[in-house]
Amino acid sequence: MSKPGLDNRHRNQDGEISQKHGAVLIGTLRKIYGQGFAAGYPATEKLSDILANLNETSLSQLRRDYKTGHLDHKITNALH
Repeated sequence: MSKPGLDNRHRNQDGEISQKHGAVLIGTLRKIYGQGFAAGYPATEKLSDILANLNETSLSQLRRDYKTGHLDHKITNALH
């Protein structure tokens, strides 16, 4: 069983990620995290459309980079 509040904190962070980066395409995130990111979803899907269904590995990568402030920079670099 998870600790009280843990899931709520993750949902809050996921909402912030979706709000700020929801329009980013999965194909762009695969340039950052590799072809296994969001496996089973087309590269043309937006992050906001599948965020709630991401596997733990993909979600952990996003949360880590968002929390450390690196996600913006990585997305910007992947787009250029």
